[in-house]
Amino acid sequence: MPAAYPSLTRALAEALVDVLWFVEGCEDEQMDPDDAVKVQGVAYVVTKLSPVQRDEFLDLLGTMAREESDPSRRAFLEEFPDGFGLLEDEG
Repeated sequence: MPAAYPSLTRALAEALVDVLWFVEGCEDEQMDPDDAVKVQGVAYVVTKLSPVQRDEFLDLLGTMAREESDPSRRAFLEEFPDGFGLLEDEG
């Protein structure tokens, strides 16, 4: 069976985005707020990437956004770098 993703990095990025997109879209009654905070804490990992890793992740997010056919998910992908603190060190 061929791989669904071209790399482990792509598979993990897709999984991270999927989880965070789900949490962002949940209504309050769909998810316990404490659990939502715990899941959002996973995003903290991306703020600790090295500059090279961050650039790779940003490039990957850009590719994922360009390939995305769902407009709301594409917008989430485009806003992800700023929303999750990947751009705070730039400038």
